[in-house]
Amino acid sequence: MIDFTLSKSQQAFRDYVHQIALTEMRPISLECDRNERIPDAFFWTMQKRLSPAALPRVEEKQTQVLSMLLNEELAWGDAALSTALPGPGLAAPPLLAQGTPEQQAKFFALYADDQLHWGALALTEPGIGSDVAGMSTTAVLDGDEWVINGQKHYITNGARADLVITFATIDKSLGREGIRPFVVPKGTPGLRVGRIEEKMGLRASQTAELIFENCRIPKDHLLAGREQSKKAGFKAAMGTLDATRPMVGIIAVGIARAAYEATCQWVKEELPVGYPLQKRQNIETELEELWQEIQMARFLVWRAAWMADSRISNSKEASMCKAYAGGLVMKATSAAVRITAPGQSSELRQLVQKWFRDAKVFDIFEGTAQIQRLVIARRLFPAINIP
Repeated sequence: MIDFTLSKSQQAFRDYVHQIALTEMRPISLECDRNERIPDAFFWTMQKRLSPAALPRVEEKQTQVLSMLLNEELAWGDAALSTALPGPGLAAPPLLAQGTPEQQAKFFALYADDQLHWGALALTEPGIGSDVAGMSTTAVLDGDEWVINGQKHYITNGARADLVITFATIDKSLGREGIRPFVVPKGTPGLRVGRIEEKMGLRASQTAELIFENCRIPKDHLLAGREQSKKAGFKAAMGTLDATRPMVGIIAVGIARAAYEATCQWVKEELPVGYPLQKRQNIETELEELWQEIQMARFLVWRAAWMADSRISNSKEASMCKAYAGGLVMKATSAAVRITAPGQSSELRQLVQKWFRDAKVFDIFEGTAQIQRLVIARRLFPAINIP
């Protein structure tokens, strides 16, 4: 029997991170959203407070589950700030999945000092989002170097990343079998940053366009050491999404929970005097049902993370939790905006409106809701050829 009841050490870890979200993130959330920038002092503070030495010790060896606990609390504080934190970030999953021990030691060493370093994953292209097999960025072997040409869009932390794990095709005629992951360090000639996107939500989180023009990297920057099959590169891309979709799901849960709690607070403290009793009871019933759905989404995410920790294939579960949480966060934030509409303008209502803007992308990135349903269907019915 799987039991997702948190141990005392896991609860202490969660409480510690929650205090960080409350004291370091919430106070600057609206300002960072308005200015579309994050002060460097925040990054230094978070790097110190979230360092392994500062975090409470957890007895259970469940790396992915622990990551879910951490990221829900950080997203509760502010999702944009949480996605902008220093570290290897989205560069880590493909490096762990496809990098040789030597490559992992070499590239992860960059993040071992006391400075601020970021990582990024370059997968999405203009016109090519969820259809990874249609990738147009190319990598051609020229002697001892790979030459990369192409364009990547919507890259989180792309402009500040010290390492960009870039997916490109070595032969377009091979389709998905031609896709490979490459490590492109910051400052490599031929790699330049295009525009920084102006977004509706997650405005403080940097989202960049990356342009590769005859970008040359050493031959050994190809991540293909763990598996030599023809589909290794495509599997690395899909494996990366299997690893990151629960993360997207738990961030959505964090935002949904924040919206739910703020709405409950508003109903308790600010619902106008004389508000019809029946309407108030309807609101309370809606919020009770919403809380149940938030817990359901959380358990879906935890199950996908537990499977990853147990080295059980979780493609279906990763898509299930991402699809459900992505829809739920829209439902929760929409309800929060609607219910608090009669109130006066306040910081709480500004946060609710911000969360509503932040929520939409969780139904889109790391694969749209439609793509998640396709993945789920293919896993449920493997005998049927679902395109």
